[in-house]
Amino acid sequence: MSRHPGGDGRWWRDAVLYHVYCRSFADSNGDGIGDLRGIVDHLDHLSWLGVDAVWLSPTFPSPNADWGYDVADYHDVDPDLGSLDDLDELVARAAERGIRILLDLVPNHTSVDHPWFREARGSRRAPRRDWYVWADPRPDGSAPNNWLDFSGAPAWTYDQPSGQYYLHNFLAAQPDLNWWQPEVRRTFDGILRFWFDRGIAGFRIDTANVIVKDRRLRDNPPARPGDHPLVRLHGQRRVFNAQRPEVHAVLRRWRRICERYRPPRLLVGETWFFDLPLLARFYGRHDEGIQLAMNFPFLFAPFQAAALQTVVRETEAALAPWAWPLWVGSNHDASRMATRWCRGEPARARCALLILLTLRGTPILYYGDELGMTDVAVAAEAVRDPLGRRGPDRPGRDAARTPMRWSPGANAGFCVVGATPWLPVGEGAGVDVASQRGRRASTLNLCRDLVALRRASDELRGGRYTLLPGPAETWVWRRGEGTVIAVNLGAEPRRVDGVHGRVALSTGRDRDGDGVRGGIDLVPWEGVVVVGGS
Repeated sequence: MSRHPGGDGRWWRDAVLYHVYCRSFADSNGDGIGDLRGIVDHLDHLSWLGVDAVWLSPTFPSPNADWGYDVADYHDVDPDLGSLDDLDELVARAAERGIRILLDLVPNHTSVDHPWFREARGSRRAPRRDWYVWADPRPDGSAPNNWLDFSGAPAWTYDQPSGQYYLHNFLAAQPDLNWWQPEVRRTFDGILRFWFDRGIAGFRIDTANVIVKDRRLRDNPPARPGDHPLVRLHGQRRVFNAQRPEVHAVLRRWRRICERYRPPRLLVGETWFFDLPLLARFYGRHDEGIQLAMNFPFLFAPFQAAALQTVVRETEAALAPWAWPLWVGSNHDASRMATRWCRGEPARARCALLILLTLRGTPILYYGDELGMTDVAVAAEAVRDPLGRRGPDRPGRDAARTPMRWSPGANAGFCVVGATPWLPVGEGAGVDVASQRGRRASTLNLCRDLVALRRASDELRGGRYTLLPGPAETWVWRRGEGTVIAVNLGAEPRRVDGVHGRVALSTGRDRDGDGVRGGIDLVPWEGVVVVGGS
């Protein structure tokens, strides 16, 4: 099944992953909501692009308080997206093209509408009461501790009938499961096997670092001045309602299940924190941890040569020899890289793609990254994200979740003309698949060329990363022994000395095949791959 020569056992090391936000990829039935049939209909695009696996945002039935991240049933498909038969067909049709399908597992919490929670909140003596985190009020009736949810509000909701609070690290409609309960662990073992047996190649694990909570429910300490700004945002370090070392026992358990399948199934952790040594621990030892962990320090670094190379250097130093980096530039919870990093400028977006696809490790492309899609402004009355609905000071995440642009014209080919997309499509002349596919110099074709170059090169797939000297605002590194990547992330031309070989690819000019002897000149916001040197 693997497109790569490395075999199937560690296929994910050679792979390019592609993240599809299902509701926004392609609508097949005219209801304005992307669905599984829409993904099936566009598999040829993903095959042409060269991706190896597709991670789907949550597909489970959900009342959509948080658009699928509030799960009501872990063994089925949300009717808005299709059916189990549709998912089975997607897996089969993707496999015909050498593409694997990953699902999004949400183990930290369920929906309040999940049968487990409906039973649990029935009484203090309910059979599944201890499947969730409940606690008595403090003597004054306030919440059990100082924990805050992801928006900065209290992470506890009082349940009047039972006189206890339940925990929710996210919305009140998303009660946290109690991972100290053995039956919860056994139940999720079965959930993994259910999907693996249906041909699912693995899971992206939502909030993988949050699953297990402090058993004593201790208060979180205050944030420190040196903490990352996103850590300081709510004034406390989440060391007791997240980042618990006991989570690794859960992940090791799941990894053992993955290793019983052939090829082994993949676990990708959403490890949302900014401590790189802590990130390294999620890999465990050899086959004892997850295979890939998301690098949020990289995602949220400034798009500057010094800042990015520092994160990469520190990541390489933190990871053990058996661990494999994972690089992400955009996702459904963050502004798109073409906006956040690149200010909507195509030359910068092309440099971002080159960086993402030539670093040592596995890259994830977010749908539309290949086009240079930017964030889309969403009017207040059209906001769907619950975080964005909390007030004008909460921008929400809808801007990065708007529909994929397939063609020019009304609704950009996402859904039929006359249908109303669930989020606005926005405008973007030339930023669509049909317009860019036939234009050789387009961002889409550059992305495809980068994927193909990566596939053809042992050094780009597996060669070690070595930082090389370069002038200000440039980032220069070697992969293996003979492949050099040089990127000018500045507004002035720069010359990079000590480079030899031939240009395999440039983001900015038609110079493929040009010889390089002693150095190479880069225009502003240009990146090159030079091969054949030493």
